[in-house]
Amino acid sequence: MQLRRSAVNVASHIAEAHGRLNDAEMRKGLGSARAALNELETQAELASSMGFFPSGAADALFELSSEVGKLINGLIGVLEPNPR
Repeated sequence: MQLRRSAVNVASHIAEAHGRLNDAEMRKGLGSARAALNELETQAELASSMGFFPSGAADALFELSSEVGKLINGLIGVLEPNPR
């Protein structure tokens, strides 16, 4: 259940970031999505080490998670940097 919540949070934070009116706020929302993705990876690692995943399922999840992380980082990279 916790894994599902984290996965939904990743998507929700991306959707929320998309609705922001400026790049700084969008970066903040994408940062929250990246944090939720890290949480998902941690929970998946724990579940895998406890034997809750069938063989190969954790590896597939980590591959997908890596791709999503790259996409999030790419989106963050094209936004204007935070003014200082």
